Amino acid sequence: PDIADVDLVIEAVFENMVIKKEVFSRLDEVVRPGAILATNTSTLDIDHIAGTTRRPKDVVGLHFFSPAHVMRLIEIVRGSETSQDVVATALSFSKRLRKMGVVVGNCFGFVGNRMLYSYGRESQLLLLEGAAPEQIDAALTNFGMAMGPHAVGDLAGLDVGYKVRSERTDLPDDPRFYRIANVLSEMGRFGQKTGKGMYLYEDGSRVPVSDPEVQELINNEAKALGIKQRSIGENEIVERCIYGLIVEGARIIEEGIVYRSSDIDLVWINGYGFPRFRGGPMFYADRLGVDKVYAKICDFSERFGPLYWEPPKLLQELAEKGGRFLEL
Repeated sequence: PDIADVDLVIEAVFENMVIKKEVFSRLDEVVRPGAILATNTSTLDIDHIAGTTRRPKDVVGLHFFSPAHVMRLIEIVRGSETSQDVVATALSFSKRLRKMGVVVGNCFGFVGNRMLYSYGRESQLLLLEGAAPEQIDAALTNFGMAMGPHAVGDLAGLDVGYKVRSERTDLPDDPRFYRIANVLSEMGRFGQKTGKGMYLYEDGSRVPVSDPEVQELINNEAKALGIKQRSIGENEIVERCIYGLIVEGARIIEEGIVYRSSDIDLVWINGYGFPRFRGGPMFYADRLGVDKVYAKICDFSERFGPLYWEPPKLLQELAEKGGRFLEL
């Protein structure tokens, strides 16, 4: 059928706000009134995109996780004006595709990618502090993650994250933030597609091999930043990366970005390889005891400073009354 007559349009152009806005303003002119205009953006502001149309109530995010023919998850992103019937239609549409639709609110990176930043940040800081890439990846795969964060970065392409970070204006004023990923990207070491990233990949192989050059680069960067390297145990690696997720998840619940904590768990199990047997990051926090998690986060805040480890109020309240995320 002609695009003017369809019920739903899904835009999947390049992840750039200017291009997205152009496409939506054109769609608004040609697509019939009442049709849903959806964007497949993974990070950009839905309200800014909807603002270029005369029908913001009909605009919704449908973030298909890639590769879309394999991954079941869709983040259904409601903008500030998205109507309830549009959200309901998006949920019904995802079911017809035999996918799992999770409704989330509008903020940078929504649920999955927003939380990924805290996980990735810690895995990058741990490099500077003395843990090797393969040690970090082994600790997290032993915990149950499908892949380690550094192997994932090489698979996705380090240049992808680099480009997104370079366009953001809200990043912390911290020279350590994603330092190694940035340096490798600037060297053209993008991962599997260039044969080398955090690891080496021999002759088209997808098997990561440790690269002494990268370790030397990490040591030099740590020295330049005045970071004293030390021996780091598997337990600390897991706690910092996973508790980083829990802190950001608590903030997301606090801000009303999700309806319930289990929505976060569904996103992380189905979109990011979080181990199913652990139930997702928020369920895992409940199982450990929110009070114990809170105590550890306070400890991290004292040791590493409050920039990343300021405990959210919600976490503190739950810890003090012996509550659980599941009961919210």
